[in-house]
This record gives sequence, structure tokens and C-alpha cells, in this order.
Amino acid sequence: MRTAKCIKGFNLGRTDPGLSVRVDKKWSKMTSILRSPQALQLTLALIKPDAVAHPLILEAVHQQILSNKFLIVRMRELLWRKEDCQRFYQEHEGRFFYQRLVEFMARDAIQLWRTLMGPTRVFRARHVAPNSIRGSFGLTDTRNTTHGSDSVVSASREIAAFFPDFSEQRWYEEEEPQLRCGPVHYSPEGGIHCAARPGGLGPA
Repeated sequence: MRTAKCIKGFNLGRTDPGLSVRVDKKWSKMTSILRSPQALQLTLALIKPDAVAHPLILEAVHQQILSNKFLIVRMRELLWRKEDCQRFYQEHEGRFFYQRLVEFMARDAIQLWRTLMGPTRVFRARHVAPNSIRGSFGLTDTRNTTHGSDSVVSASREIAAFFPDFSEQRWYEEEEPQLRCGPVHYSPEGGIHCAARPGGLGPA
């Protein structure tokens, strides 16, 4: 009996719609020029085991994240035990789907990611948001591909759970201004965005 399942966590920052992308042939990297007057916002994007188990679905979800102008600022893949799931979903304890979820899991960044995911119930997602991630790839209300934070408070708590070495305060002080003002570099190998060197040739 498996006691842990593989999940993939993304720490996302949402960019302003005023964004352009160019590909530098020499470096084969994607560089974005941001023109955002507002601070970026962090949220947690969690890709559930049902999607991670299928590389094509995982890659399709990853591409949807990129094509919807999210910046990936941290990424990791990990195995989660039942106890980890219980701690993470403790706010839902007592609700009808809590045990199922725990057993299975062994305009701002938050809202836009939740919109991209689609409704929690897959049947509803397929009818009201068929092009959403859950509408496209969800199997059941538990195996619905993704998780996303529902508030700034929960985003901070959940990011800390999956990225314990990540300092939100330091990120806002040091990295956020560089990502917001651009240019921004995305490396397919590393799977994250970072501030690019002057001229857009690779990370700073």
C-alpha cells in the first residue's frame, strides 16, 4: 500500500497584462518585458498526483500556467504522506470530502489561478468552464488535477508548507521589484522565471 504520492508545487506571481515575450535564438530562452505598475502577488499552485502521474497532462497544465502569464518563482516535486495531507487540509476537517481528499493526496494571482483551474466539481467544470484545467483534465471531485490558495492568508500559509525555505518578506523586498520591472527570463531547464541580465541574455 502506498503511503505517499508525488505532487508538484509551483509558487506563482501574476504579471500585469502589459507583457511582451521574445525568444532569444542564441540562448533559446524566453524573455519577458514586464510593464506592471502594481506589485506582483504570490499564490500556491499545486498539481495533484492524478496529473503528475501522466506526463502529457502535467506538461499541458504547465503550459497553461505559462500561457496565462504567470511567473513561476519557485518549483519543487515531492512525495507527500497521509500525515502531510492531514496537516495541509486541516481547515476542511469535518466536511464531507475531507477524508477522501486526505486519502487521495497521501483580477489578482489568487483569483486568476482559481479561474484557470475551474470549479472544484469536475462535472460542473466540464459544463461551465470546459477549457479550464479541471474541465479539461479532471477525473473526479478529488482527482481534479490542481489546488490553489483561496486568500492571501491561506497563500502565505500554504506556500510556507511547500516551500519552507522561502521567505515571502525577502522575496517582496528583493525579487518582486526586479520581476515586476523586468526583463524576466524563463528557463525550461530550471522551470522558473527570474530577472534577466541587461540585454535579456540569461538570468541576472
